[in-house]
Amino acid sequence: MPKSSAERTNARKEEIISAAESLYQKKGFKDITIQDIARETSFTRTSIYNYFETKEEIFMALLQKEYERWVEELDTVIKTHTEMGRDDVADVLAVSLENRKLLLKLMSMNHFDMEENSRLERLVEFKVSYGASIKAVGRLLQKFCTDMSDGDRQDFIYSFFPFVYGIFPYTRVTEKQKTAMEKADVGFTYMSIYQMAYTCTRKLLSKN
Repeated sequence: MPKSSAERTNARKEEIISAAESLYQKKGFKDITIQDIARETSFTRTSIYNYFETKEEIFMALLQKEYERWVEELDTVIKTHTEMGRDDVADVLAVSLENRKLLLKLMSMNHFDMEENSRLERLVEFKVSYGASIKAVGRLLQKFCTDMSDGDRQDFIYSFFPFVYGIFPYTRVTEKQKTAMEKADVGFTYMSIYQMAYTCTRKLLSKN
């Protein structure tokens, strides 16, 4: 059966997003161009502009995809578990973040520029996925931390999400950065994504 126009459009968008994801594993955002992305696809650079107006729109779509994957993982835990303590909830969130290294790396980018250089309709699509992740964390707390009030859950989320945005740089320190910190007499103790996420999430949960 021939694909519909919408299916073809979505497939082409996915190809472009996947190309950006592949390049981002090897190069920094600022070093990737639309032409680079085009070389990884079956499209020309000009054709890509039929689907995304800017490089920022492509990477925001990739971030949206990562949020959707995170929500799916959290919802699977919610559906397949009947009871968990706060230690378990902290573990679930820490494991889910350990599994989403690309999400954390994208989060550490300059969101203001990414969002400012994207069309409103693309930004709305992204915000829907971002909002879905907040709701998924809320559902996790509501099901398993039953003694938390609505206000407690809101306080947790307002602390948890800004914290998540800052995890990646602390767990990906280069040798050059380590040397600079040593010379500046700045102490550094390596922590994995899981260790950092679990420790801080458990502390946040203990306050509510």
